[in-house]
Amino acid sequence: MENNHTESHEKNTGWLRAGVLGANDGLLSTAGLLSGVIAGQANHDQILLAGVAALLSGALSMAAGEYVSVSSQRDSQKAQLRQEAHEIKQNPELEQLELCRIYMDRGLDEALARQVSFQLMQRDPLEAHAREELGLTEVAEARPVQAALASAVSFVSGAVPPVLIGAFVPHAYALPMLFVSTLILLVILGVISAKLGGSNPLKGALRILFWGTVALAFTALIGHLLGQAIG
Repeated sequence: MENNHTESHEKNTGWLRAGVLGANDGLLSTAGLLSGVIAGQANHDQILLAGVAALLSGALSMAAGEYVSVSSQRDSQKAQLRQEAHEIKQNPELEQLELCRIYMDRGLDEALARQVSFQLMQRDPLEAHAREELGLTEVAEARPVQAALASAVSFVSGAVPPVLIGAFVPHAYALPMLFVSTLILLVILGVISAKLGGSNPLKGALRILFWGTVALAFTALIGHLLGQAIG
C-alpha cells in the first residue's frame, strides 16, 4: 500500500511540475515581450494587441509542439509493440525465457521466475513484455491531445497576468508594475518547481529571479532603443 501511494504521488508531482514550468514559460515570455513593447512607447491598444497575440501564439505553439512530440513518441511505442507482438508470435518460448531472465535479474530465483513468466505469458504475453521489457504501461502511454491541452492551459495561466497589466494599468505605471509582479510570480513558481523536483527552494527562487530580471531588463532596453530609433 505504501509503495503504491508513493508511485501515485510521484506521477502527480510530475504533471504538476510540468504545469508549473509551462506557466513559467507563459509568464516570462509574455512579460518579456510586453516589457519591450511598453518601453518602446507603444500606446495602450498596441500593448493590449501585443499581449493577446503573445498569449495566443505562445499557447498554440506550445500545444502544437507538444502534440507533434508526443505523437512521435506514441508512434514509436506502437512500432515497438508491433515488433514485440511479431516476436512473441514467431518464438513464444524464447520470449518467455527472456521474460524469465528479466525477473531473475530483479532478484527472483530461477524456479519462481519461470513460474511467473509462464503465468504472464499465458494471460497476456504482449502486456507482460510491454511492461517488463519495453517499460510501457497504461500510465506511461503517450496521449498527444491531453499533452497538447495541458501545455496550452499551463502557458495561458502564466501569460494572463502580464496581459491583464497591459490592459488595465495606466501606461506610466505599466512597466514597473509588470517588472514587480512578474518577478514575484517567477519566485513563487521557482519555489514550487524546486519543491516538486526535490531541490533547494531558495536556489530555485534565486535562479529564476536572476534570469527573469535579465530577460525583462534586456527586452525593455531593446524595446526602448528601437522605439527611440523608429520614433
